Amino acid sequence: MTPIDPAPTDPAPPERLAATVSACRELIETRFPDDVERGAAAMLLDDGTIVTGTAPDVANPSVELCHETEPFAAAFRLGRTIVASVCLAREAPSRFVVLSPCGVCRERLAGHGPDVRVAVPQPGGDRGDPAWITLGEALPHYWAAVFDDVAWR
Repeated sequence: MTPIDPAPTDPAPPERLAATVSACRELIETRFPDDVERGAAAMLLDDGTIVTGTAPDVANPSVELCHETEPFAAAFRLGRTIVASVCLAREAPSRFVVLSPCGVCRERLAGHGPDVRVAVPQPGGDRGDPAWITLGEALPHYWAAVFDDVAWR
């Protein structure tokens, strides 16, 4: 976990988003220094903390976890709200690609509201350079928005 001084207004200003991406890359490079095809995730919490995680290797693919599972669980353990999430995969030495959140991860993040920022690849650009959109933009027709007690309304 990397604490950052909290900002009173925007919980995810550009410098915090950049620090979140850097923390994700650093985890891949330090945990897997010799393995090229590895990934990790990092999440920025509402208090400025950055939590990271990666998925363990398993023999049975049906029980694999997303890289985001560990930081998602850490946010819950700490009682914090997630304000931004990024997942990266190292495709070649020093070459990272941004992985948009899968449907399961989008569903997990939905509990933190439509304003959570998620990293997606830059359109038409380098797949390793993240663009940040809100979860609401990623899920314009979220299924639970029809219920009165869901924050998406």
